[in-house]
Amino acid sequence: MSRATIERFYAAFARLDAETMQACYAPDAVFDDEVFSLRGREQIGGMWRMLCVSTRAKGLAHWKLDVSEITERSAHWDVHYLFSATGRQVLNRIDAQFEFDTSGLILRHRDRFDFWVWSRQALGVPGWLLGWTPFLRRKVRTQAMAHLRRFLELG
Repeated sequence: MSRATIERFYAAFARLDAETMQACYAPDAVFDDEVFSLRGREQIGGMWRMLCVSTRAKGLAHWKLDVSEITERSAHWDVHYLFSATGRQVLNRIDAQFEFDTSGLILRHRDRFDFWVWSRQALGVPGWLLGWTPFLRRKVRTQAMAHLRRFLELG
């Protein structure tokens, strides 16, 4: 059941179907990656909606999702996209770990990627120079959460 949930989640992501992605999470789910720490299906779903809306707005020419190595508790995914803040092309390579509730919904989702590699692509020279520092990581996290709060408020 858990592998099927992972497959459903990434198939929805490939279609930029945030509603189906959100439905894969338990109500009290937890999501963490290098940028976001989110609690609850609504907040997590809001992040995916924000990313899907942004990707569609930029056009799908720069969007591609490749998922591999799906197991009962993990997956690897590579995503190609334009970073909204700079318009720079990014290829982010991500390893995902999952825990599920008894009904097969995602209870915990942890994505791991190399923040410095990502920041060099997404931010250019500032990412190259500061991407390894806690300062830039905090700044990116703060800005991303502010964008998510505004997105959720506009609903």
